[in-house]
Amino acid sequence: MADADFHEIVFPIAIGFGATGGPERRTEIVRLASGHEQRNARWADSRRRYNAGTGLHSTADLAVLLAFFEERRGRFHGFRWRDRLDRQSAPPGKAPGPLDQTIGTGDGATAAFQLAKSYGSGFAPYSRAIRKPVAGTVRVAVAGVEQSEGTAFTADPTSGVLTFLPGAIPPVGAAVTAGFAFDVPVRFDTDRLDINLAAFEAGEAPNIPIVEIRT
Repeated sequence: MADADFHEIVFPIAIGFGATGGPERRTEIVRLASGHEQRNARWADSRRRYNAGTGLHSTADLAVLLAFFEERRGRFHGFRWRDRLDRQSAPPGKAPGPLDQTIGTGDGATAAFQLAKSYGSGFAPYSRAIRKPVAGTVRVAVAGVEQSEGTAFTADPTSGVLTFLPGAIPPVGAAVTAGFAFDVPVRFDTDRLDINLAAFEAGEAPNIPIVEIRT
């Protein structure tokens, strides 16, 4: 996606924290004549969907949302979303640390590594590429030894790519691990805000769909 199509700005935190939503997958189920079923995963990666309307609590919130929506031109420009449940490499209540997630193994030549977060263990862990880390939160270790950002590596907050600098490229067999906070790249899933102010004042939140995008 071109830079012009994505705005590196976070959806208003106060509204976003009151929103609802989570991951979505696409599974095709074929029922066989025997009564058994065959399941096929249509998507390799999950996709997040949210409803920002449930986070609105006042007409002041609505005014903030309106300005944000207009500047994004509805569905046209993407933006960052701070997921209240899933926004960092570490478990809730813990700060991100350099050993949180394994993102690769050194071969003595590869300098660039994509940040990722793993879900589950034992059966079929899912590795999710992290494209929008929060600037200044990325911590990295090579073979268990923490590295210094700017001296040993750089972290691109717009792509999630970690690049080791000359002289600091991970050696053969060295585990590369990282910890970070991150946002979800999203866009509005509507080009129209249809809000009844009387209903809103009475406590009925409008429907403001937001969907994850690939960047």
